[in-house]
Amino acid sequence: MASLSNVSIDRPVLAIVMSLTILIFGIIGFFFLGVREYPSVDPPVVTVSTTYIGANAEVIETQITEPLEESINGIEGIKSLSSSSRDGGSSITVEFELGSDLENAANDVRDRVSRAMRQLPPDADPPIVTKADANSDPILLLQISSEKRNLMELTEIANNTFKERFQTIQGVSQVMIWGERKYTIRLWMDPDLLAAYQLTPLDVYNAVNAQNLELPTGSLEGQSTELTIRTMGRLSSPEEFNNLIVKQEGNTIVKFMDIGRAEFYPESDRTMLRSNGVPMVLNAIVPQPGSNNLDIAEEFYRRWESIKKDLPADIHTSIGFDTTEYIRDSITEVQQTIYLAFGLVVLIIFAFLRDWRTTLIPVVTIPISLIGTFFVMYVAGFSINVLTLLGIVLAIGLVVDDAIVVLENIYTKIEDGEAPMEAARKGAREIFFAVISTTVALASVFLPVIFLQGLPADCFVNLVLWWHLR
Repeated sequence: MASLSNVSIDRPVLAIVMSLTILIFGIIGFFFLGVREYPSVDPPVVTVSTTYIGANAEVIETQITEPLEESINGIEGIKSLSSSSRDGGSSITVEFELGSDLENAANDVRDRVSRAMRQLPPDADPPIVTKADANSDPILLLQISSEKRNLMELTEIANNTFKERFQTIQGVSQVMIWGERKYTIRLWMDPDLLAAYQLTPLDVYNAVNAQNLELPTGSLEGQSTELTIRTMGRLSSPEEFNNLIVKQEGNTIVKFMDIGRAEFYPESDRTMLRSNGVPMVLNAIVPQPGSNNLDIAEEFYRRWESIKKDLPADIHTSIGFDTTEYIRDSITEVQQTIYLAFGLVVLIIFAFLRDWRTTLIPVVTIPISLIGTFFVMYVAGFSINVLTLLGIVLAIGLVVDDAIVVLENIYTKIEDGEAPMEAARKGAREIFFAVISTTVALASVFLPVIFLQGLPADCFVNLVLWWHLR
């Protein structure tokens, strides 16, 4: 009866080609695998955020949070529903039962939110529905500070100098700016002057909306020339806003400078980011799903060193935190464990068989099995992390287990005087059902793990790796 072992014994060239094919596919899969500290797991959590500028927490609670909660509460599979109402905004967190499909859950929440839209205030911003994303956490934080510049200037530097360079790194999803202060123009009004001119803040608001706009105005056409006309109606400096006409009655013109002043001011000054008491802004690097975090960090540091050469002397940059350091340390420790396990296996085999030629067989088969596993991991959507590498550590012993059983049986027949080829055929055939029964028995022990809820896909990667490496 033809079997894989007999074919490999009779056709050694074919066995070598199959081994090389496994190695090639494994190496290809290795270079496409992402590197993380732990598996990527998306919890079944959906968040609904709504902004209503100018409203206090009580108005937010009654007019936004409660209508949305009543509509969302009827969705099937909700485990918990929590909300928070604050000045200017509302946030509702919906947690679904373990095992719920996150995409379907988010779609259900969007449908219920759209039904409740008619109950919300018309001038409130539309609610934003977001899914929990395991890859949305930043892996690197770059701190930017200065003794001479304000936070608005630092924000501009963080956006134009750093963000533009970092967001083109391969594998980066986005570069967020924390603690930013965007440039805006704030209009300060004097209540006494408003009353003197019989004006209200609403009059100023209407004047800004009516005069601070840029509209398409067409073009001028001649016999051989066509010119596009642009109306410069957008106000962009405090001086232009100060000269804004708020009221005109006959020859009497009231400009904004008559009732107040305009100046550059942060869009929001309610929050500030400090480190050791120093105001600063941060660039947060967020990776793409499945990307190699170590490659991102390496390229980030290379570009950071290049940018620092052109920075002004008063700009100081430093690393807030770098999670890839822990990833690198964890993976390095597991790799050392893999090498140690491999070395111990080789030494123990040689100690009992006392033959270097026989010991060479597991030395060759173990790397082939381990490297080939990387392709299976790539197809299954896994990543290189602590759990998958620990699975490989366990798999070394499982791979060698059957190899030693078969090898010892063959070696015993050779010691009894049989020819190596015949001993190989008989030894493999005799031990075949024992190996299969052992495999099935171990599979039955680990199989229930995959039915446990709340465990990520990579948590039973040990079983998948073990099954492939057998």
